[in-house]
Amino acid sequence: MVIVRYTKYDGSLHWHFGMRPLGSDEHGVWLGAPDGTAVQRGLETPIISPAFAVFIPRRDWWTAVWNAGDGATPFHYEVYVDVTTPATWEPRRVTMVDLDLDVVRTRDGECSIRDEDEFAEHTISFRYPDEVVAAARLSADSLLGRLQRREEPFDRLGPAYLEKAIALR
Repeated sequence: MVIVRYTKYDGSLHWHFGMRPLGSDEHGVWLGAPDGTAVQRGLETPIISPAFAVFIPRRDWWTAVWNAGDGATPFHYEVYVDVTTPATWEPRRVTMVDLDLDVVRTRDGECSIRDEDEFAEHTISFRYPDEVVAAARLSADSLLGRLQRREEPFDRLGPAYLEKAIALR
């Protein structure tokens, strides 16, 4: 089991949940969670999620989630990419700082950048350094194009690993 832990820039706990390793490839590390996995934001009451797969690149400023389910849940995006700091790995835990910007693709193929307002607010309130702001913006803009063009891992790889997560019991 690997604990996936997102924090905010001030160190406060954000999303966190347990996942199982699914594999790694030239793009990064793949983790899976079966149907019924509890996911929790901060200290809020956990919610029960349909199966999902998470991809964590080796050095990039983002992580990506592929969601199962019928689209009626809060996990209604096909692909949800969190702009984050590069991942820090410890035994059985991976941690990233969520930098607010998200890049999404709906099940009908529409792609967009979300939470620009939150990013602008936190840039001031958390005092993001200029280099963090620049890296986050560059990452979000690049990811939007990659999702639209369905560049790997946003074409066949993500859904293939999601199928592995769905098969977990």
